[in-house]
Amino acid sequence: MEGDGEADAGLEDQAHNRQPSNAGIRGNLPEPSAGAGPATPASRAARRWISVVFHILQCQERIGENRSEATRSLAGDGRQQPLRRSWCPALNQLCQGVRRLKEDLKEFHASSLVLLRSCQAECEACVSAVATTAGRTRLDAEALQACQATAARLEQSLQESRARYRAERQRRRLLHNTLVELRGNLRVHCRIRPLLPLDNESGDAVSQSSAVSAEVVRAVDDETVLVKCNRPGHPPINKMYNFDRVYGPAESQSVVFGDVCPLLTSLLDGLISENPPSPEVEVSIVEVYNNDIVDLLAKDSPAVTSGAKREVTAAGDTRKEAAPPTCEAVGSASELLRLVRGGLRRRARLPTLVHRDSSRSHLIVTVTVTTALSPDSTDPPTGAGRRSSVCGPARPPRPPGRAEQASARLQLVDLAGSECAGVSGATGPALRETSWINRSLAALADVLGALSEHRGHVPYRNSRLTHLLQDSIGGDAKFLVLLCVSPSQKHVAQTLQGLGFGTRARQVERGQARRRPRSRTGAV
Repeated sequence: MEGDGEADAGLEDQAHNRQPSNAGIRGNLPEPSAGAGPATPASRAARRWISVVFHILQCQERIGENRSEATRSLAGDGRQQPLRRSWCPALNQLCQGVRRLKEDLKEFHASSLVLLRSCQAECEACVSAVATTAGRTRLDAEALQACQATAARLEQSLQESRARYRAERQRRRLLHNTLVELRGNLRVHCRIRPLLPLDNESGDAVSQSSAVSAEVVRAVDDETVLVKCNRPGHPPINKMYNFDRVYGPAESQSVVFGDVCPLLTSLLDGLISENPPSPEVEVSIVEVYNNDIVDLLAKDSPAVTSGAKREVTAAGDTRKEAAPPTCEAVGSASELLRLVRGGLRRRARLPTLVHRDSSRSHLIVTVTVTTALSPDSTDPPTGAGRRSSVCGPARPPRPPGRAEQASARLQLVDLAGSECAGVSGATGPALRETSWINRSLAALADVLGALSEHRGHVPYRNSRLTHLLQDSIGGDAKFLVLLCVSPSQKHVAQTLQGLGFGTRARQVERGQARRRPRSRTGAV
């Protein structure tokens, strides 16, 4: 019993010794702070586990108290020794369980602290990232404001540049038109073609040595043509003709176009804007055959020498109404060339002793470009006069609020060459065609002569050809005559006639006529 008493005393001492340990653990547990931030899932779980630990410790304290009371009661009553012996193993097991639970609680406490520190570190990292993002957003906002200020300055600079561009474009246009007018609104160029086999009397190929001897027309320089006239029974005479430009047989087509291009630029000035709308391009093709107008684009217009004849009145002719020629809208250069080729196939042709495929009419291709004027157009206002439309009746008045339109007209004219009936061998209908060709060319020469002499009356109505070309020859239109002559002795008579026609045309000096600002015309 004494031994049992000592064991009981030991158990009681152990129970008393455990109470300070429980208090120490309870003191080490973190208490929730009233000023702490929002609880995270990890902190809430830790707090639940801590509350569980508190309940376990309270249970342990009550067990210790009950054990002490049991020990004291056993020590006072020796009759309960068997019962005390049965309680001791159970109490020892309970003490071991409590000890293991303490160890688990310590481990849980340590892991909770690690988890809490990691959560705090992540929170600090998130706060730092938010602060960094806010700083970047502030910098981006400042950069955006700087970009907006730069864009405003660039927009202002662009507006100023556009204003300067419009002013320079108008100045260039005026200078270009002045240059063209100084050169002459009516210019005459002459092109000498190379020798061909048909230039030889026998029709054989022309050798280089015989070509030099057969050439009686040559270009002295860029403005002078020399013709050697060796007629039987007359002394040889060298005649000189001066033109605005002379092309020798070796000069290419690109050189010719380079001199024609300024005329086209002057024609299109005013139609090109910064944001040009899609222009409307219309084409008409007619021929003057025996002083009749033949519409080569008419659906019922056959080929060769006859066609659906339609009278066409030129500008200013108010004595009678006539059907206008057929006009086709085109959207590309290929479509325009297709129409021109079709018109050429329908053009009147006839083989003669001079040409195997001689043209029996004057061909006129009219290209009209119409576009809306830009709001910043600096052209002068429309004058009182109104030009009649080439393609169809005059356009209806412009409705209010609609952009004003401007048009430019380009006429490409292929004149039939003057013929000598004795040389060409023309008889019957061909002779009548030759007569009308020569008469229309003579009428054109009379018109040019009247303009060169500044007559009060210009006989435009003496021929359908001059009537159609009235707008291109007169007024402020740019007019270019391109002569094509043969260098051989065989055709020297026709060459002299052509050079004489060009000389007469070059004598025309047109003053600054009344402007038709909304429609420009050019002829080649």
